[in-house]
Amino acid sequence: MSWTEIVIEVALSDAETLSDALMEAGALSVSVEDADLGTPDEQPLFGEPGMEPKEAAWQRSRVVALAEVDADHAAIVSNAAAACGVAVPPYSLRPVAAQDWVRLTQSQFDPIHIGKNIWVVPSWHDAPDANGLILELDPGLAFGTGSHPTTRLCMEWLETNIPKLPPHKPQTVLDYGCGSGILAMVAKKLGAATVIGVDIDPHAIDAARYNSERNHCEVAYYLPEDFSSQQAAPQVYDVVVANILSGPLKLMAPMLCSRVAAGGSLTLSGVLAEQANDVIAAYAQWLPLTVWAEQDGWVALSGTRNARH
Repeated sequence: MSWTEIVIEVALSDAETLSDALMEAGALSVSVEDADLGTPDEQPLFGEPGMEPKEAAWQRSRVVALAEVDADHAAIVSNAAAACGVAVPPYSLRPVAAQDWVRLTQSQFDPIHIGKNIWVVPSWHDAPDANGLILELDPGLAFGTGSHPTTRLCMEWLETNIPKLPPHKPQTVLDYGCGSGILAMVAKKLGAATVIGVDIDPHAIDAARYNSERNHCEVAYYLPEDFSSQQAAPQVYDVVVANILSGPLKLMAPMLCSRVAAGGSLTLSGVLAEQANDVIAAYAQWLPLTVWAEQDGWVALSGTRNARH
């Protein structure tokens, strides 16, 4: 199927009203651009967080409505103008080349290499290293695919440290704030005997279970309230990993530390480098943490619980 864009230049005050009217008149979608885009008069619209403008439009805005190529474009514009109570504005048409949008989107996502031997591979790609630790995850479906530094840091920590754990007893791992389940799956593929994932988002739990099934990883996932009452799950773990944000991590310090077995390890990420000391201080009375590694301004903190506790 082919499409045509209807392009109309309007004042800022008319952009939102006309956009709504075009949708009602039969447009498939509508977007608003800076009419001066690509010229010396181009104006950035979005500022710093918390300082965004109230309206998503420019003083000279360009409303772009997408319609089917054989639609009555003149009628769409005239009906929209009538609904707005204004004269029919000048407009132009520009063709939209037909493309295989699925293939175009897929081409933007290549396998991600993490640490020494981990590969996160979209389902439409072959694994670059068949002998690597392969995780099949599709972007957009997974609540985290290893591209963010905080996830990478945790994956690299697991790859470095789980093989060092004593081999004489089964190892247990808790991934708190599991999202896609990517860290839980890495732990399982590295040989952990029992792996539990916990997340507050039911959609994340569903995605994690789906991903674990695809990757043949036996991991149990719970919402926090179910995890707290789950008698079958271990009460303490050889490894606890939490990739969240510094604020929630500080609040959860007593709970997370209580889940670390004597002699076990705790690893935290989602922490900016400048937040590291505050998070370390929040955990100090239960478990000493240090910066294990840093990537792009983010850090992973790690520490071991005293074996006598």
